[in-house]
Amino acid sequence: MINVQTEKNSNESASSLLRRFTKRMQESGVLNRVRSLRYNERVLSKYKRKMATLEKLGKKEEMAKLAKLGKLPVRPGRK
Repeated sequence: MINVQTEKNSNESASSLLRRFTKRMQESGVLNRVRSLRYNERVLSKYKRKMATLEKLGKKEEMAKLAKLGKLPVRPGRK
């Protein structure tokens, strides 16, 4: 990642320093990069995806078994 530095000149006000820093930040593209990575999620490995799928299938079978035994209320309009 790029570090953006600005130093205050001798006759420079704080607002102009801040303006110059903001401009350099925009030019460097650091904020755009960070914002694009903010909600990215890592791709799960093949093993993790397989285990998650097996877990979902197991839960689905268990719910079907409980519904068949009458231990779950069956919602109307659903199969």
